[in-house]
Amino acid sequence: MAMYRLFPDTHPRMEALQIELLRNAPAWRKLEMVGEMNATVRLLALSRLKSRFPNDSPEKLHRQLADLLLGEELASKVYGSLDNDGDAA
Repeated sequence: MAMYRLFPDTHPRMEALQIELLRNAPAWRKLEMVGEMNATVRLLALSRLKSRFPNDSPEKLHRQLADLLLGEELASKVYGSLDNDGDAA
């Protein structure tokens, strides 16, 4: 029976080892890895915002990040709306 390949650029034995290690990892470690991935996604998104809007304040960038992560409607309810300049109200 052929195993479905998740990562075509990874040697099949190494991929099988990675999958085995993930399957055998305790629940706390899996949750820790998810938290680390979420932090990485936030950092990458914030870095992208900084590169697109280099003159924006940290507060404005974080408010824009909230729009990306929560959606504009929920971010506006939680953090307030952005005015025409994009600053938090």
